[in-house]
Amino acid sequence: MQALVTGGTGFIGSHVVRQLLKQKINVRCLVREGSRRSNLDGLGVSYVIGDLRDAHSLKVALMDCRMLFHVAADYRLWAPDPAEMNRVNIEGTRALFQAAGDAGLEKIVYTSSVAAVGRPPSPPAPLPHEGDRAHHNPYSAPSPGSLREGGRRPGEGFEELDPTPDQLIGPYKQSKFASDILARDFAKQGLPLVIVNPAAPIGAQDVKPTPTGKMIVDFLNGRMPGYVDTGMNFIDVEDVAAGHWLAAEKGRIGERYILGNKNMTLKDFLESLAQISGRRAPRFRIPYALAWLAGAVSTGLSSVTRREPAIPLDGVRMAHAPMYYDASKAVRELGLPQTPIETAIEKAVRWFREHGYVRH
Repeated sequence: MQALVTGGTGFIGSHVVRQLLKQKINVRCLVREGSRRSNLDGLGVSYVIGDLRDAHSLKVALMDCRMLFHVAADYRLWAPDPAEMNRVNIEGTRALFQAAGDAGLEKIVYTSSVAAVGRPPSPPAPLPHEGDRAHHNPYSAPSPGSLREGGRRPGEGFEELDPTPDQLIGPYKQSKFASDILARDFAKQGLPLVIVNPAAPIGAQDVKPTPTGKMIVDFLNGRMPGYVDTGMNFIDVEDVAAGHWLAAEKGRIGERYILGNKNMTLKDFLESLAQISGRRAPRFRIPYALAWLAGAVSTGLSSVTRREPAIPLDGVRMAHAPMYYDASKAVRELGLPQTPIETAIEKAVRWFREHGYVRH
């Protein structure tokens, strides 16, 4: 069996490629002319030169394929031309799904994002008298053993929520939500498509790096004097890749599956990173107003220099509310692995150090 992977040279995509090879799937990658392929060196995959904005190249790439893993996306928190993000994430996705429908594929897995999933209001903090009592947090990612067959836990069901307008911050989130809706519409029209929504992945091969990887690199290089009061859902990137294959095997057509693991405050994440790396965690909590001002200045300068801001304002705005999710559905229906986040951090730290991202 042969599968086409878009975005195979990227962080998540390169791990999806490795996962497919483990399953004895022949992998073909759609790559742009001159794209960096170091993430796939020595893996024995084939390549087709093309672009999501070139419909003919998509048809050529899909010839003789039975599966498609559409991982490619323009993932930036700032872009000099936001319309370019739409051309890739929305129109490119539309063209690819149309070509996939013409090719008669057996299964399609579309890599969306938790950015395209809504969040309910934050849960209330425990009352003072509850402090010594076990308190169930409906936003915490579950362990497989905590799930009951056929039951729904409190806080589960994020996949049924769409973002409210105030949660769609910036062109990246807006374009990913639009393409997520597009994927659901194609599934309703009969395309054999399953949607996965990864949280913040951590691990090796983050060559660009992603915003999460950049945060780790900045920490390791001593460029993080403080932290903002926020939180995220983290997951080992290898578990994300496994989730893609499991979605192809077991996922229900038209369904969304959050690929996540552990909800952590940024402060707790940085403390884990400090323990693993041997560097000191920042102690200063940066007030949101100060972070917003720094982001506004940095992003304003980028509109003149056309260079990526050191502090993207959209990233600061996203951090104003914790981005917590629950992956219960993927754990229960797909068997999504839940590797300890500390293991993922160790792999990321080791890889960044070994590949010259960290000053010694």
